[in-house]
Parts: sequence; C-alpha cells; structure tokens
Amino acid sequence: MMMGEVVAVEYRIDRRSGVPAFQQIVQQTKQALRLGVLVPGDRLPTAKDVAEKSAVNPNTTLKAYRELEREGLVEPRPGQGTFVRRTLGRPETGTDSPLYGELVAWMSKAAAAGLEQEDVAALVASALEKQYATGTTAVTGATTTRSTGE
Repeated sequence: MMMGEVVAVEYRIDRRSGVPAFQQIVQQTKQALRLGVLVPGDRLPTAKDVAEKSAVNPNTTLKAYRELEREGLVEPRPGQGTFVRRTLGRPETGTDSPLYGELVAWMSKAAAAGLEQEDVAALVASALEKQYATGTTAVTGATTTRSTGE
C-alpha cells in the first residue's frame, strides 16, 4: 500500500482569539478539506512537526486529530501517521472556482479602498450571518432593545 502524500499544512494558532488551540487545528483542517488543499489519502503532519512549527504541545495536536477521527474525516494508521479519509470540498469551493475568483477580486477592491484585514473580516462575518441566518432575526452590529417599562 502506497503511503499518502504529506501535505504542507501549516497551522496558524492565534493565542489571542480565545479559541482553544486544538479547536483551531480542527477548524483549519476542515477549511483545508473544504478548499481541496487536503484530499483523501493525504497524510497530516505529525504532532511533533506541528509542535515545532506552531509552538503547540504535541498532545494538543493529538487531541485535534482525535476529534477529526471521531467525525470520520481522518484515520490514524499505526506507524504511518494520520491520513485523510474523506473530503468536505465541493467543486464550487475550490480555489479554481469562479466564486473564489470573484471573492479574490472583491478582496482586492476592499484593500484598494483602504480596508484593513479586520474590517474585511467584520464585513464578511456580517454578510455570512445575514445570508445564513437560521429562521431567527439575526442582526449584526450595534442594536438597542428598548422597553417602555409600562
């Protein structure tokens, strides 16, 4: 059996985000699966490699990999590593899709207009919330609820 390709996934851990490091690894792996960066058969980096590159405890990475395994996305193979079992990607989510091209073009316009990364992230988060609101009236931004007190 041929060993899968080791994909250079570099986890970026933001210690100020309030999101636990293992959860950031899970989220970033899922993002790579959605974008087609990781495909079935690829081997994830070892916990030791992640520890060296991202300065996280190897147990943090192992915890993330166990979570991904519980979700059926990866499988450990003793003595070989952890391998991708299935993808989350669809043709529309690949970096070669027209939608991705439109998004990159929009990002370029936003940067040209002087928006910072945080500004763009806030706009995207607001648009996501509005587009995918689940039957409730999800409103982003500063809102005030007033009571008449009567």
